[in-house]
Amino acid sequence: MNFVGIVGTNASFSYNRKLLWYMKKHFGAEAAIEIHEIVDIPLFSEDIKEIPVSVRELARAIEASDGVIFSTPEYDHSITAALKSLIEWLSWGDLHPLTNTPVMIVGVSLGNMGTIFAQENLRQILSSPGLDAFVLPGNQFLLGRAAEVFDETGALTEARTIGWLEHCFASFQAYTQTLKPLRGAGEDRTSSENKPLAAQKVLEAGDDWKILDIDLLPKTESDADTGASQKEDETDADTGASKHEEPKVATPSADANVIDSGEGWWIEAINLIDAVSVDSTTGASKSTHGKVAEASEQPDSSTGASKH
Repeated sequence: MNFVGIVGTNASFSYNRKLLWYMKKHFGAEAAIEIHEIVDIPLFSEDIKEIPVSVRELARAIEASDGVIFSTPEYDHSITAALKSLIEWLSWGDLHPLTNTPVMIVGVSLGNMGTIFAQENLRQILSSPGLDAFVLPGNQFLLGRAAEVFDETGALTEARTIGWLEHCFASFQAYTQTLKPLRGAGEDRTSSENKPLAAQKVLEAGDDWKILDIDLLPKTESDADTGASQKEDETDADTGASKHEEPKVATPSADANVIDSGEGWWIEAINLIDAVSVDSTTGASKSTHGKVAEASEQPDSSTGASKH
């Protein structure tokens, strides 16, 4: 898989940049991560008629990728102004590369809480009209104490931290694979014309709506020799019966005391209290399991006083 990694700050030094470069090296055998900086992205303004070349180049890279990884710091409980400006460019004009694009969010901060507020802020932004990204649910990688968790080579040092990052990245790969049928089927919902961003099969349409033919299910694999679907019922070689049994319908047992019933349901009378008998020598009550009841009082043989 090919992913675009975006450093969420224009600062010359960033632990979030370190994290992305670590991910690029650590997951190199599983996926290619192309890291992009936002240092040269100008501040967004509607007054700028031409979309900057640097923005268009990044948009093309996102469109050609399988997904995007944002590594964001946290400034005042939110993402940086530089990252917000970039995202505004990516939802402006004819640029909508994040629509239906799988996104993973990671973040590093100097504090103990990681970048929890910035990540939630970014999730909210990426779900807005004109962006409509598919952000990986859960699997939040929130790395705190940034100055202590990297070694001199830029590698993470804690085994548990590395393990959680590996888990999150594996989840993102699976998430990306699942969403592949939706890539290219997005629409610019901010456009009054509501034109598809890619070729689509329109089943039915009206003035302000349309029904698209989108196959969300993976194709059924076929046997290489016979062409038969692997999901077809297999049969027992001896009896010819299907190996896929029909589900059994639950019914009350033969000795059940049924007091009311209807179609597909019934109510049984069940005695939840054990029968109690009395020990003939001590007078203490016994359950049917033969255990002396703990609440029974036995008199002391010498004083007559209760032992409890």
